[in-house]
Amino acid sequence: MKKITILLFITLVYSCTLKPEVDSIVINANVYTVNENFDKIEAFAIKDGKIVDIGSTLEIQSKYRAKYINDAKGKTIVPGLIDAHCHFYGLGLQQQKVDLTGTKSFDEVIQKVKSFQKKHQLDFITGRGWDQNDWEVKEYPTKDKLDQLFPNTPVIIRRIDGHALLANQAAIDLAGVTTKTTFSGGVILQKNGKLTGVFIDNPMDLIDKIIPKPSRKTQIQALKDAEKINFAYGLTTVDDAGLSRETIELIDSLQQTGDLKIRIYAMVSVSDENLDYYTQKGIIKTDRLNVRSFKVYADGALGSRGATLKEPYSDKHDHYGAMVTPLSKIKEYAQKIAASEFQMNTHAIGDSANYVILKTYTEALNGAKNRRWRIEHAQVVSPNDFDYFENILPSVQPTHATSDMYWAKDRLGAERLKGAYAYKTLLNKYGKIALGTDYPIEKVNPILTFFAATVRKDLQDFPKEGFQMENALTREEALKGMTIWAAYANFEENEKGSIEIGKFADYTILDKNIMMIEYSKIPSIRIEETYVNGEKVN
Repeated sequence: MKKITILLFITLVYSCTLKPEVDSIVINANVYTVNENFDKIEAFAIKDGKIVDIGSTLEIQSKYRAKYINDAKGKTIVPGLIDAHCHFYGLGLQQQKVDLTGTKSFDEVIQKVKSFQKKHQLDFITGRGWDQNDWEVKEYPTKDKLDQLFPNTPVIIRRIDGHALLANQAAIDLAGVTTKTTFSGGVILQKNGKLTGVFIDNPMDLIDKIIPKPSRKTQIQALKDAEKINFAYGLTTVDDAGLSRETIELIDSLQQTGDLKIRIYAMVSVSDENLDYYTQKGIIKTDRLNVRSFKVYADGALGSRGATLKEPYSDKHDHYGAMVTPLSKIKEYAQKIAASEFQMNTHAIGDSANYVILKTYTEALNGAKNRRWRIEHAQVVSPNDFDYFENILPSVQPTHATSDMYWAKDRLGAERLKGAYAYKTLLNKYGKIALGTDYPIEKVNPILTFFAATVRKDLQDFPKEGFQMENALTREEALKGMTIWAAYANFEENEKGSIEIGKFADYTILDKNIMMIEYSKIPSIRIEETYVNGEKVN
């Protein structure tokens, strides 16, 4: 008996030493792998930041020993969530400005600016988030109250979509703008021959140029603040839709030193200088940074009537919106990018802008497949133009539909609205769809993206029957749009977007089962933990 006991002990010790050691294993989980078959598993093993095996809890524990065992206790795990279109750096900077989101009147805007300035005592006040469509009086504000309160302090507060701003006279004087200032591709509003302070689309550049540039310390803090917010919401990769070369290089340096751990797909803000520099340098790819696309703007936003439409706005019969970038320049960019390895990602909201970009893409690509050129927003598309998306990837933001539905019909009319926010139609044409938020225009929380994509309601349960439900996505489609399809949109589907052997160990633990919970309870889902490279970051 004694010999048998010793033999069993020796066998046990020997078998343990034979087990390969990994850095960590996750067990007892409800894992949605989002692989090709959308398989579910219970456990996976991680080594050197990558997934080395998947299977049942019994299989993984019998095959590996680990320094750290994460017992999920039945909780749901999904691949690390990806926001396919956001403004990561802008969100970070926003933390240091007046937050005007959710304001219900211009008086509330004024009060927030006053309170902010009382606390911070700045020489230059900036902010963002107001939306006149949320006010009882749905008209653009004027600078009069700002002029009275801040006669000597420049104030520039941007509309929520970033396509309009209000500046006081101190800021306007500093910029040297008058009623005689020339511009193109936008609007400077006047009333009774005087400036109201509202600048829409391109003319905003006249005002933006006077905003003091943030210090390097402020820039670094902004990136770290944004990372903390994103990790708290389970996001492990973000697509920043428009960055300067300077900001991209700062991000790279912080990632290289380990001070910034989130993965970033950086769309370069297009300019002749940036286009020449990056096409000559070539794609920049590390484990955490991917620079292989250019961000172009076709038109403005629907809320500020800057989106370019084929027919006039239903609530402004002499107005069509305006192209932000001249068509000749867009075509020039497209030809240069087509001749490179880079991707072209263009902001297009109105049906006219979408048509122009779709046609330009088609001509520039000349039948080339798998270039994955993206239309960012693809918000209003004419029925005859959807077929273009068979070779052009739609990148959309579901919460725009539930935010805009209150007034979109006023802008577009009932018939045109049918081709707006048509996510299912777009998915059916291309076969995939990338989902994002466009934060800080919308909230960061990706659970709200999932809810808006599948339920097509806002958090007040409006409308009861859902908004144009023929274009709702299934839960599986929505999760794919926030993981593997978003990774595909970034040419990264072989390294992330699903929980599979060989991919980065990026994953998110939820407190409820997002695939099974009642639809009405989806917004209550909370992020419990977030992991990048197998490392807990939240």
